[in-house]
Amino acid sequence: MARLAFASSPPLASARTLRRHFSIFATVNPKTSEMPRLHHASLEVIGGGTDRFLPPLKDSLSKPYDAFPLIGFNRHVETIYAAFYRSVPSVRLRRECLRTKDNGSVALDWVAGDENSLPPESPILILLPGLTGGSQDSYVRHMLLRARSKKWRCVVFNSRGCGDSPVTTPQFYSASFLGDISEVIAHVGARFPRANLYAAGWSLGGNILVNYLGQESHNCTLSAAVSLCNPFDLVIADEDFHKGFNNVYDKALSRSLRRIFSKHSLLFEDIGGGFNIPMAANADTVRDFDEGLTRVSFGFKTVDEYYSKSSSSKAIKHVRTPLLCIQAANDPIAPDRGIPREDIKANPNCMLIVTPRGGHLGWVAGEGAPNGAPWTDPVVMEFLQHVESCETINGERLLEDVHQIQV
Repeated sequence: MARLAFASSPPLASARTLRRHFSIFATVNPKTSEMPRLHHASLEVIGGGTDRFLPPLKDSLSKPYDAFPLIGFNRHVETIYAAFYRSVPSVRLRRECLRTKDNGSVALDWVAGDENSLPPESPILILLPGLTGGSQDSYVRHMLLRARSKKWRCVVFNSRGCGDSPVTTPQFYSASFLGDISEVIAHVGARFPRANLYAAGWSLGGNILVNYLGQESHNCTLSAAVSLCNPFDLVIADEDFHKGFNNVYDKALSRSLRRIFSKHSLLFEDIGGGFNIPMAANADTVRDFDEGLTRVSFGFKTVDEYYSKSSSSKAIKHVRTPLLCIQAANDPIAPDRGIPREDIKANPNCMLIVTPRGGHLGWVAGEGAPNGAPWTDPVVMEFLQHVESCETINGERLLEDVHQIQV
């Protein structure tokens, strides 16, 4: 048996970790016989955690995945349609700028008014947008509204330079840099010590989140997490990024990266070292930007080393927090062959749902199609609400500080 010691941890972290371990391991039974199918044949649902996580989702997953006609037939059409034509709900946000230990800055956008209208023990959902994304994005706004309608407190974590977040040092963020997410989670937890913490990340945000879960492993204070359209294996994703129509996405994302960089270019004047600032400033591809700036900022010798060591596929085996991964089989940016299926199957804390269509950040299907919330939103909330219900026993929250627990 592995032994976890909590004696040196702060009481709050111990309590949160205890609640999570109780909900994870109290019901694990590796000898459980195979369950009858609780999902529609159009969906791939696998993972070591399906015996516990699939039953609460059976109402949503028992229905066929029906992509919206004329949009969902092609992965590129669906991806582009969702990016340009999905509605952007109006949500009043209140910004909090958090200064990090290295003197950097990130922006936390809270739903305005929640401070006084929600009780302090309301569960909190931290949202991590994709590369160059932020609280202005449609998929983020829809998730905010969905969670808020369930009386959850929500906050969007805008990485350095994203969502007009300030940049105060000559460093942005990367697929494997976990300093900022660690500080954000600690900060949110300290502000609301009676609340359970959850997180959901899309695309690169999903990759960062899964890497964080793997790094923290047994010590993670999140009660559960959701990863959506995660590229998982960045080497494979980079290979596909330069093929055919995918070049359109590559150029669009590099243009967004250049735009963010240009706003803060003075911070990088005369920086020296191994940086290639002209290459980053004029990058035609994401790889060029990563070669000129990102891989040097975070100490990688080559871009390929950066992509390989930053891939969250390698972190899945270390995850000890309930994790739902949702992918689309035809995702042009997060290739299906990069999904670490075997590690997900072997991990009792993970479950994977793969839809036959969806594109990237698309999922134009379900009750919200074609212009409303993506198909994934209700599934995400059902999963999180199930875990939240497991965090309470007989109506009492487990807030006691326990010094040792064996798992």
